Amino acid sequence: MKRWIIAVLALAIVASTVGVVYTRRNRTEIQIQTSPLTRGDIVDVVGATGTLQAVTTVQVGTQVSGTIQWLGADFNSIVKQGQVIARLNPSLFEAQVQQTQANLAQARANLTKARSDLDQRRVQLVDAQQKFDRARQLAGQRLLAPSDLDAAKIAVDTATAAVASQQATVTQTQAGVTQAEASVNQTQVNRAYTVIAAPIDGIVTQRNVDVGQTVAASMQAPTLFVIAADLTEMQVNANIDEADVGRIRPGQNVSFRVDAYPTDNFIGTVTQVRLQPVVVQNVTTYGAVITVPNRELKLKPGMTANVKIEIAKRTNALRIANTALRFRPNDEMFAALNQTPPPEAAGFGGAGRGGTGRGGRGGVAAGNPAHTPAPAGQQTARAAGGESGHGGAAGHGQPGGDGLGGNAGRGGPEFQARQMERFKTMPPDQQRQFIARMAERGGDTSAFEKAISGAASPKRPAAGPAAQATTIDALFAPLPVVESRGRAWLYIDNQLKPVTLRLGISDGTYTEVLGTELADTAEVVTGVTGLSPARTAPQPGGSGNPFTPGRGGPGGRGGPGGHGG
Repeated sequence: MKRWIIAVLALAIVASTVGVVYTRRNRTEIQIQTSPLTRGDIVDVVGATGTLQAVTTVQVGTQVSGTIQWLGADFNSIVKQGQVIARLNPSLFEAQVQQTQANLAQARANLTKARSDLDQRRVQLVDAQQKFDRARQLAGQRLLAPSDLDAAKIAVDTATAAVASQQATVTQTQAGVTQAEASVNQTQVNRAYTVIAAPIDGIVTQRNVDVGQTVAASMQAPTLFVIAADLTEMQVNANIDEADVGRIRPGQNVSFRVDAYPTDNFIGTVTQVRLQPVVVQNVTTYGAVITVPNRELKLKPGMTANVKIEIAKRTNALRIANTALRFRPNDEMFAALNQTPPPEAAGFGGAGRGGTGRGGRGGVAAGNPAHTPAPAGQQTARAAGGESGHGGAAGHGQPGGDGLGGNAGRGGPEFQARQMERFKTMPPDQQRQFIARMAERGGDTSAFEKAISGAASPKRPAAGPAAQATTIDALFAPLPVVESRGRAWLYIDNQLKPVTLRLGISDGTYTEVLGTELADTAEVVTGVTGLSPARTAPQPGGSGNPFTPGRGGPGGRGGPGGHGG
């Protein structure tokens, strides 16, 4: 009996212990992960790859064929303009010069003989003319027969023809002399081409021939040397993807690294954006020329540069982590926190792509007869975002859009000034569409119509002869101001509370906070841990990345916003 009682007590103790352990394991402890707002630099960059090369590169060739007799430069040789760097064997060209000089001497001798014959013909003409004059006098006195007068006249005509013929011979012989002189000059020039001189000051970066090698210049000039003008100033020819080329402008700062110096950061400037597309395996890129100083001569032609082009930069900006902007609480999280989901949480999932909505047309939701501002959640769900409809923390389209709307509603003077600034950066067709949409909503379009009725915008040069630009780079429109709307969550008094933010540029990790909705010391929620896997499972259609949102879940594509008054 005692053994049985002891066994029952032992079983009871084991069962209670297992129950306590099982209860503790199933009891979930909710933890709120937060991230503080910080201040620092935010740089929006575009990445690309490129190849380093000298700013000016000259290929030195030869215009005549022959055998290399002597070389006066090698790889890395520093040469000066006019310095002899190679010689071809001149024997054949010297023989040609001697031959043409002999032909010239013969042509000159023929010219001398032809001129002597011309003088003789002229003397004969004078003699015949004198005889004809005496015969004519005698014939007038009837002392000479008419036949003798006719013979004298024929002698004059014959001498005149002989003089003209000899004059033509002299002219022809003189042309032969000129041709012979040209042949002599040509052979002398060809002989001079056997001496190869440096056309510029620079450094020999390539040598393609050796002594004794025969070069043929029949169809094109063979390249003997490649000379770089000045390696203290180089350029990077970067390949910009077609998706990013619209954000590249001359004058933007560039930083890049090369594999030879992995810890060194080199600085350059965009000087040209070329319009020639390069298509490789259906991938289209455009060339951007980046000027780079190279006073230490570390950079060498042909190096591969990993380029980062600075599109925008903010110094000492208030930053929020992008993980906080991607955080989307769901009903299970609110239930675990014993909190009733706020209206903002319900409306946020149906908002626009990746952010605060796809296109409410005003800060006042539809169906509000008094035209009073709707609650924050309804503004976000039904009327947030600009007219372009791709607002949000990191939506697809231009952040913030170009229309009225968002939580700012019609806004004050600051909002109207920003709106006018965006309006001036639009192309003319988009400006007309913008005014038409405002007119449909009953808005005041006078200021915008006045902006386009006058002369061309100072930010965009006028088309036609009035534009004095010499390159297309000067006609590129300025980049639009980056501004969007996003939402973050605060954990206050054991509850999640939303806050709508005005956001600026992003570097992929942090996003600039433009408004004053949050203090510098605020901490925003980035995640909730401690939930069961069923509670933490992602909702269908949701996405943790604001740049590739799904449809229907948090951050998905919702319906268009309401029309404001």
